[in-house]
Amino acid sequence: MKKIGIDARLYNQTGVGTYIKNLLFYLDKNNSSDFLYYVYLLKKDFEKVHFQSKNILKKEANFYWHSFSEQIGFLLTLLKDNLDLMHFTYFSFPIFYWRKFLITIHDMTPILFKTGRASTKNPLIYQIKHLIFKIVLFLGLRNSVKVIVPSKTVKQQILSYYGERFKDKIEVIYEGVSYHLLEEKKEKQTKKEFPYKNFFLYVGNFYPHKNVENLIDAFSSIYKKYSLVLVGTNDFFTKRVESFLKKKNLKNIILIKDLPKERLKWFYQNCLALVHPSLSEGFGLTLFEAAYYNKPIIASNIQVFKELWGENYLSFDPKNPNDIKEKINYFLEKKPKFSYQKILQKYSFEKMTKETLKLYKTCFDY
Repeated sequence: MKKIGIDARLYNQTGVGTYIKNLLFYLDKNNSSDFLYYVYLLKKDFEKVHFQSKNILKKEANFYWHSFSEQIGFLLTLLKDNLDLMHFTYFSFPIFYWRKFLITIHDMTPILFKTGRASTKNPLIYQIKHLIFKIVLFLGLRNSVKVIVPSKTVKQQILSYYGERFKDKIEVIYEGVSYHLLEEKKEKQTKKEFPYKNFFLYVGNFYPHKNVENLIDAFSSIYKKYSLVLVGTNDFFTKRVESFLKKKNLKNIILIKDLPKERLKWFYQNCLALVHPSLSEGFGLTLFEAAYYNKPIIASNIQVFKELWGENYLSFDPKNPNDIKEKINYFLEKKPKFSYQKILQKYSFEKMTKETLKLYKTCFDY
């Protein structure tokens, strides 16, 4: 039986972690005995992750991404396991791994939006970090047998940056709504859980490319009857947003940090609409979460959203706070309706897993 490794070290991270959790969930749910899977997890996640299938084995790999231990310790672990195929689910991988592998590249944001604001490091360290990122990404593209991307937009961005030489190995495999939402009941929670009403919602981190400051600028001119709730992680970039809010002295913008997923459901169910001002995305999972709860989407007119949503959302120029404000006011006045049923049927993590499994099988032909 051929052995396939799956890098799940980022299992509990946002974004990539959702991708990994869904891949493993549907692999376990719809499993066949064609392959033996080795799932590599950090020590802190090892006892929390369980599989029903006997051919999915957990392996401890306590080597963090972007680290020296990843390049040496993780490399030696993988080579010792003598895999027939390895799936690196994030661009950071042991660059001297010489056996057959495929890699998932979720987006090109760190390259296309190079800015020191996206790092907590000093400018020199940031420049070195950015150079290393470019090298590792290039080696992943060059040395892999296949590359998975979540949208045609990401594929085109890679080809525009690195040239057409990688065109034939890049496979577009779309994502969707996470299984943890699909398995939950949609009934309303009591409004007593949170005091907010008449609010717009943003969900995500506060990295500079997320463009939250422009959203705050735009919302500062919105009628004070309405609120904006920002739900995100608690890190260095969150503190920047908190400082920005303090300077603006806006009482109708609320920032909530590290909200558990089970409580996030209430905000999706009770918001007026999701607002997503990002300058760059590979897919945009939070838009699919809002659509699952049938909430209107007001978002950037970036290429990936046009690819996935077409005319089924209210778009704005993310670089223009005035346009963001105008589209929010238009929404309040006209109350446009959107139908997401066909989109949600078209894109799903279950389909993604089936297509990924097919790709595993084709990799053995190389």
